[in-house]
Amino acid sequence: MRVIVMVKATEDSEAGKMPSTELLEAMGKFNEELVNAGIMQAGEGLHPSSRGKRVAFDGASRLVIDGPFTETKELVAGFWIWQVKDMDEAIAWVKRCPNPMPGPSEIEIRPVFEAADFGDALTPEIIERDDRLRERIGGN
Repeated sequence: MRVIVMVKATEDSEAGKMPSTELLEAMGKFNEELVNAGIMQAGEGLHPSSRGKRVAFDGASRLVIDGPFTETKELVAGFWIWQVKDMDEAIAWVKRCPNPMPGPSEIEIRPVFEAADFGDALTPEIIERDDRLRERIGGN
């Protein structure tokens, strides 16, 4: 099972406060453990929402919204993509993670949709196209 593990933003991350050398070192060691265990497939930190954009959709209409965005606790400051056997394994790994922020923080874990989750709506033609695209980008 693949999961996305999202580090939730805090006031510090949204203010652009960079992590300490100690935190960068601890996270580097944790990431190395994830890689060595065959868990980590990708992972990145994100700039504050003040540097981001959103595109709102309403039928054929598209509206670009400039950051920063409100509700800091609902924003994502970074993420990993992990391959785990189940949610319990993902939780166990998250519990080993250094606190990703200087103060209180949260990490959210959500399963990534797999082809089987879409049932009959996913035709062989769509699967073939998606497989070709994954090969081109080097994904799973």
